[in-house]
Amino acid sequence: MAGPATTLPTAEDVMSLLRGVIDPELGSDIVELGMAQGASVDREGVVIVTVALTTAGCPLRAQLQKDVRARVGSAPGVTGVEIRWTEMTQEQRSSAMAKARWNARDRAPETEIPATTRVVTIASGKGGVGKSSVTVNLAVALAAQGFTVGVMDADIGGHSVPRMLGLGGRLAGVEGEKKIVPHEKQVGPGLLKVVSMRFLVDDEDSAVMWRGFMLNRAVQHFVEDVRWGAMDYLLIDMPPGTGDVQMGLARMLPRAEMLIVTTPAVGAQKVAARAADMARKSYLRVAGVIENMSSFTCDHGQTYALFGAGGGEALAADIGSPLLGSVPLEPSVGSGGDAGVPVALGQGLAAEAFRAIARRIVEEAIPPVDMAGCSARLLHDVEAALGPK
Repeated sequence: MAGPATTLPTAEDVMSLLRGVIDPELGSDIVELGMAQGASVDREGVVIVTVALTTAGCPLRAQLQKDVRARVGSAPGVTGVEIRWTEMTQEQRSSAMAKARWNARDRAPETEIPATTRVVTIASGKGGVGKSSVTVNLAVALAAQGFTVGVMDADIGGHSVPRMLGLGGRLAGVEGEKKIVPHEKQVGPGLLKVVSMRFLVDDEDSAVMWRGFMLNRAVQHFVEDVRWGAMDYLLIDMPPGTGDVQMGLARMLPRAEMLIVTTPAVGAQKVAARAADMARKSYLRVAGVIENMSSFTCDHGQTYALFGAGGGEALAADIGSPLLGSVPLEPSVGSGGDAGVPVALGQGLAAEAFRAIARRIVEEAIPPVDMAGCSARLLHDVEAALGPK
């Protein structure tokens, strides 16, 4: 039961959260499509959501269920989520399809990030916790599982991702179009697609001295003007803090989810909690916590908690999100990043930790969208061809 100091979300808050749930086939959120038909919150914090499917037998029901539970269940004060399923009428289905077609026409020029791509922002609230290193190593660990992973280096002033991946050279454009082509890097059976300000400046030492508006515009270009193509995941390395770039991305990518990186230190944990608070105020789901630099094990086997202990667990408990894993402090993480060979591609405790976290992301926290077998649009076309009953 929610405690007396807990503020329960309103029905309007729940509907706002549901705007982050995208029908992966129709490419619009379930509120705009009319699929989310109502929400209520009882005194004990149980949320009841009514969702109408385009067709009762659609296999994407399981995907939508996961997304609704994840989004709504992450709100403070929520103790449970109950989904009541129904089916759209012919009129409602026609209206939803019309909105989806309009949105596809209206929004296609703005972004090429597919609706089926899982957008994951990697945030920390402060610098110095290894957020970029975590982003890069999770990206290669996911690609090593066979996924196509985009990496957006949104830390415009820091732009360290290319060096960690061993990538250089200018970004090219699509001939005859105002689109940027990301750099690509094969990782086992998977593929990385990478954009960064580093690919647009003269050298790595060049300072990007821009104010908030210009920073936000640069990230907007990465969202709207990059020919991303098909991707399973898009990982966004966020700049430190909770400023313009973070708020801008929340508006541009409302379906994004967030992973919070912290160290065991209490100071890092408290600052990271602010990033989680910003995410939730922007109706983004915090999918999990990653504790970096958790401990150091020397050659003779002794383990030392150089930055303290328990920060990751404490942060996860504080914000109500799972601790996805802890990455030990190893020199190979830094040396691998300097050499452009991420440690997750090698051996050791840190490499295993990154691979284990990537598996948890895929299997539990942010599973890829499974489109197999569902075609609401095909059903609509068949019904249109048959004509009125």
